[in-house]
Amino acid sequence: MPSVDPARRRLRLSDSHISVLGLLVAEEQIPEELFGALSELRESGLIDAADKISADLYPLVMTLMEPRVIVQVEMSGSQGLTHSGAVIGDDFIFTHENWPGDAESEYVPAEPETLVWSLARMVDLHRDVVEAVEGDEVIVSTMGSFDGVVTHMETGRFGEPGAVAEAAEAPVRLAEVLSQLNCMWRMTVAWKGETTQATLENGLAVSALAVWDCGIEGYWLRELPADPVLDGQVDKSSELRVRRTTAKEIWQMITNLLPDGAQLGPAPQAQPAF
Repeated sequence: MPSVDPARRRLRLSDSHISVLGLLVAEEQIPEELFGALSELRESGLIDAADKISADLYPLVMTLMEPRVIVQVEMSGSQGLTHSGAVIGDDFIFTHENWPGDAESEYVPAEPETLVWSLARMVDLHRDVVEAVEGDEVIVSTMGSFDGVVTHMETGRFGEPGAVAEAAEAPVRLAEVLSQLNCMWRMTVAWKGETTQATLENGLAVSALAVWDCGIEGYWLRELPADPVLDGQVDKSSELRVRRTTAKEIWQMITNLLPDGAQLGPAPQAQPAF
């Protein structure tokens, strides 16, 4: 059920709830498949009997209606895929985090000075458990070999990384690193504006990074295929290159993903992020 914590300005909402709110603001018809989400919003008091939105929702709804920057965080781990992120408007910033298996996410207001910290916490960026190795260790393979290692590990047919690597025709080092995998995550930032460091897609500037959190094997940045990856751009023959990195370096990478004021275009017209 959707809910609000007024004392801390926190909200729990699903994508369906967000869609309903967007349609109400736009004064559009609610489709039948969203009737359940509409009823839940009414029952929770977030909208009244006349479908007027509670004042507690206005900062979030207005930010979603006119986003300046959108951050998406996809994390894949043993409990499946979760989606989190942030929405940045002219007046407010909201972060949202998804719990594995839950349809709803928690939306929380954030300050500009705490945004990088909030994004780092979403991916559980933590102090390296082992001392960083001197120099950057790099593993080069193919996406086909990577898929093979993951598949063989999931089946449990082979216990040792060497056996997994042989079965998957992959470098032994790749199997060793993946044997310690906690999760993989991708962070993507999109905004309207011009920049020489981002890919322009449908009028949006996009920057992204993909990281493996491999426990005692440390953090690994996926340099190839380079994010953002478009549909159909990668196949089994595509080169895979990962480089060992540190939590400190990743913190700086997250900071660099976010555009500065000079990179942002004019304030957009209302364009829902629903």
